Amino acid sequence: MIILALQEVKKSFGTHEVLKSVSFTLQEGERMGLVGVNGSGKSTLMKIIAGQETADSGAVNMQKGLQIGYLAQQGELTGEETVLETLESVFEPQRQMEAELRRLEQEMAEAGTDPEALRRLGGRYDALTREFERSNGYGWRSSVQGVLAGLKLREYQDMKTGRLSGGERTRLCLGRMLLTEPDLLLLDEPTNHLDLKSIAWLEEYLRAYRGAVLVISHDRYFMDHVCGRMAELLMGNLETYTGNYTEYLEKRTEVYEIRMKAWELQQKEIARQEAVIAMYRRFNREKSIRLAESREKRLEKMERLERPQEEGSVHFRFETRRRTGDDVLQTDRLGKSYGDRVLFSDLDIHVKAGDRIALIGDNGTGKSTLLKCLTGEEKPDTGVIRWGTGVDIGYYDQHQAGLHENKTVLDEVWDRFPRMEQYEVRGALGMFLFTGDDVFAPVSTLSGGEKGRVALTELMLRKDNVLLLDEPTNHLDMDSREVLENALADFPGTIIAVSHDRYFINRFAEKVCVLEDGTLKEYLGNYDSYFEKVSRAEEPDGEYAGMTRTAIDKEKKKSREEQLRIKAEKERMAALEARIAVAEREAAALENALADPETWKDAGNAAEKTRKYNALKDEIEQLYEEYAELG
Repeated sequence: MIILALQEVKKSFGTHEVLKSVSFTLQEGERMGLVGVNGSGKSTLMKIIAGQETADSGAVNMQKGLQIGYLAQQGELTGEETVLETLESVFEPQRQMEAELRRLEQEMAEAGTDPEALRRLGGRYDALTREFERSNGYGWRSSVQGVLAGLKLREYQDMKTGRLSGGERTRLCLGRMLLTEPDLLLLDEPTNHLDLKSIAWLEEYLRAYRGAVLVISHDRYFMDHVCGRMAELLMGNLETYTGNYTEYLEKRTEVYEIRMKAWELQQKEIARQEAVIAMYRRFNREKSIRLAESREKRLEKMERLERPQEEGSVHFRFETRRRTGDDVLQTDRLGKSYGDRVLFSDLDIHVKAGDRIALIGDNGTGKSTLLKCLTGEEKPDTGVIRWGTGVDIGYYDQHQAGLHENKTVLDEVWDRFPRMEQYEVRGALGMFLFTGDDVFAPVSTLSGGEKGRVALTELMLRKDNVLLLDEPTNHLDMDSREVLENALADFPGTIIAVSHDRYFINRFAEKVCVLEDGTLKEYLGNYDSYFEKVSRAEEPDGEYAGMTRTAIDKEKKKSREEQLRIKAEKERMAALEARIAVAEREAAALENALADPETWKDAGNAAEKTRKYNALKDEIEQLYEEYAELG
């Protein structure tokens, strides 16, 4: 059943047309993800659905009585009630019913043997009990505790809401909205301010949710696990795709290529027709002019396809000036505290050249602080940090604190690389979509995503061989994240990255280090591999009980060599697949030629083709045998 339908919704802000013509429907119980580059109008569209904004034209039709939950609609917190009271306020009707049931029980006890009073009170009690059960009267307290635990609010349950941080208040409002269980949830970046465990809890909650969900998120892993349909805002228009985020990516590419091919073919046909018309007109005879006019009329009636459009995307790669030694980083009993609060202690870290490490953990465990200690921005309280030979450290700060707000984009980058020519700096900025007058915009006026792109420009130009990245995908749209992941995949150096982006971790990491309870636990593989091991309650790969440091290093080296061997085998298999495809195409072409009687008119030519064909068949057979051995 359709609960929401938009028809040709349009919205402009001044001369900027944000939504040109948006139409889609949402079914009962459906979970749809809404994606698009930053500034494409996703939040504006959601506000129109929620009634926070008014469309310039078009229609927004909803099922009668549809209850909508929108995070920004939840109202301000009073600041005086506690976190627990805020969540329990959702169930005030159940609390009143419970009080009424207790009152009816008391009255029935006092009625004694009066049959008329007992009949009247009993009927009311039965009806109210059924309503109490139907409205989760016996389970709402458990629901509240589940939200407190899932969103990491249990330790704050007795705290006044006025004392909460911005992120904690957002989580509280999200929890309150989830407990209201509306027919349609409108979620704009719901995973912001959530750690990995809370995001995983939210995923499971939404997958079991009875209502419909429309969600905006840059968390592609979250989209993959929650959404069964995707909608993309592109150039003010919206298109929908069945499937999760990964399936949407594949289908979007296919659709774009099909449309581009159709457009190119039509353009060729138009050019051909125009050339024929021009030729007829050059003849300048009555018949040729009539033919030209006839073709012109057919050309005018042709339904012209629009050239498929894509938003501008970032394009860059990381390079290095030199290679490091085999040992990149070693720490000995590293520790850091703030007052009585110990973030971590006795950390022994050993990073080898080429390691690709994801550093994860709950919010506040000290991940960013650890990176800052490694870069020298902060000093550890205890322990020693030793960087290896030839190490050049590149650091990406998630808050871009190193940028100068008073400078222009061009000056910000050029001042850091004064030996470069202006055209070289502008060329580098152009890779990150800063073109034309964009480079003269003050850094202070940039959005979070734009500041992130400036910081990435500087990081790219430095050509460091060790990258320390603190939440590098924050503020980047999905396409930019894909490009960043591709750039890191080709990076020949060493990477240590703090991230909550599980999709990103899966793409780049070969090792996951979890900072928890002041210690570091190491798991080989990407996020999915780590999650599987944790689900099976396996011991961390980094804990080698009873082994000496030398033995541990040997085990790590074996593991790293095994990863390199597997990677080399995968690359060899891909190369074999490509060669087999080429050889089979060549063999098919020769087979067709040998089937042509014309070929046999030249005996020498036929013999040469036969020789090549037989050689190719032998090569293909050998390639398949080698492929099977690798497989």
